[in-house]
Amino acid sequence: MLDPALVRRTWRSAEALHGLIYFAPEAHQRYAALGIDPRAGYFASRAAAMGPVGSGAVTGAFFNFNPALVSQALPAVWERATPQAVLAARLDAADAALTRVLGDMVDSYEMREAAGLARAAAESVGERPEGRALFAAHVALPWPDRPHLVLWHAQTVLREFRGDGHVAALLVAGLTGLEALVLHVASGEVPRRFLQRSRGWSDERWDEAAGRLRARGLVEGDEPALTDAGRSQRAWIEAATDRLAAPAYAVLGARGCARFAELAQPMSRAVVESGALSAAARSPRDRSTPA
Repeated sequence: MLDPALVRRTWRSAEALHGLIYFAPEAHQRYAALGIDPRAGYFASRAAAMGPVGSGAVTGAFFNFNPALVSQALPAVWERATPQAVLAARLDAADAALTRVLGDMVDSYEMREAAGLARAAAESVGERPEGRALFAAHVALPWPDRPHLVLWHAQTVLREFRGDGHVAALLVAGLTGLEALVLHVASGEVPRRFLQRSRGWSDERWDEAAGRLRARGLVEGDEPALTDAGRSQRAWIEAATDRLAAPAYAVLGARGCARFAELAQPMSRAVVESGALSAAARSPRDRSTPA
């Protein structure tokens, strides 16, 4: 069994390579060409692997978005473009964005090696779809050919594998999607304004959720901050998420994980230093943070 801390470091080492797709202008441009605005593009591009699903399925899978916000995009977006067209636009955007940001690294030996390791990890859990709807949908997609897109796709698959496990941990902890957001903001790791607005929650609903967390002794103060119990709850959630993600990296072993991180970190650093990610998303931790 791999050290859960190693599992987290391995995933984080390449997360920026996946995350840039949600902020890259190339993605917004390609969705716009399909008649899809950026917000609808986020929901459509991430859900397209599941087919032309409605807002209910996406609200459940994405976990922390206001259902009213999701329903503004879905299922209406499928009247403008098919899931296949959205997936093709997303992959094309990833190609363009990674090529722009990574430069010569796109065609490097290090890229080919990193792509091979990431694909091995992603494929190793392909027969473990139980309870992981987003992962199951993404791992069933065809693999791209070029190494930098193999790495991007593999990291996307691994991210959804981890994210689905994270949602399971939040449910076991007895948290709603909104409560998970409030608890995360109370940790001081991400600003309330970003998460609240991007997830579509009103001040009233946010404050109600904060009140429920106060009643459980997880947060305190007018601007909620974690109590000792809240910090323990967060730590348990993170540890459970790491444990649930560990099977994907077992095929690499500790040495393979270390090598993958060594290869991926300079690439992720290039993404961050390029400004391709918004400031609020530069240290993503789990499904309850900027996607």
